[in-house]
Order: sequence, then C-alpha cells, then structure tokens
Amino acid sequence: MWGRVRKSSARFLRSLRAESDTGKGKDRRTHNLFEAAAVYVSACAEDDQEQIDEAAGWVSPEALSFGVSELACRAVIALARERDESPQTVARSLLGLPAA
Repeated sequence: MWGRVRKSSARFLRSLRAESDTGKGKDRRTHNLFEAAAVYVSACAEDDQEQIDEAAGWVSPEALSFGVSELACRAVIALARERDESPQTVARSLLGLPAA
C-alpha cells in the first residue's frame, strides 16, 4: 500500500514540476492544487461550469484529483468531529447510503 502512495506522490510531484516549467508567463498567476480543488468543488456545488473549467485548467488532472480527494477527507473528518460520529458514518450519510 505504501508503495502505491509513494508512486502516486512521485507522479504528482513530477506533474507539479512540469507545470511550473511551462507556466512562466508574468501575467499568469499560479494556483496551488488545494486552491484549485476548493474552487472546483465549490463551483460543482453551485453548478458553475465556467468556474469548474477555469479551476480544472489551473493544475494537472492528477493534481486536481489529489486535491479534491484531500478536501473530501478533511471535510468528512471535520463533520465527523462536529457531529461526534465516525468518519465512515458521516461519509455514508453524505452519499445517502444506509448505515454499515
């Protein structure tokens, strides 16, 4: 399992380096993957296709996927603490699944 995490992290870091090499324009603001994920997810919640497309262009698809996954994990943990429930219970509830 840790091998897969290391491989995924290595690919992700390579994609970040590749993006930083290609985006050297002075007028182009750089966005980090967590900013892209936050904008992407909030735009999805608001059904704002223009903002979704813009955020998706800020980072590689792999980086965006990683950021969205990290955001989901953090959100579920925060809600679980707030509700005094397990993360699994909260995640299943958010997805409309029956309790395990």
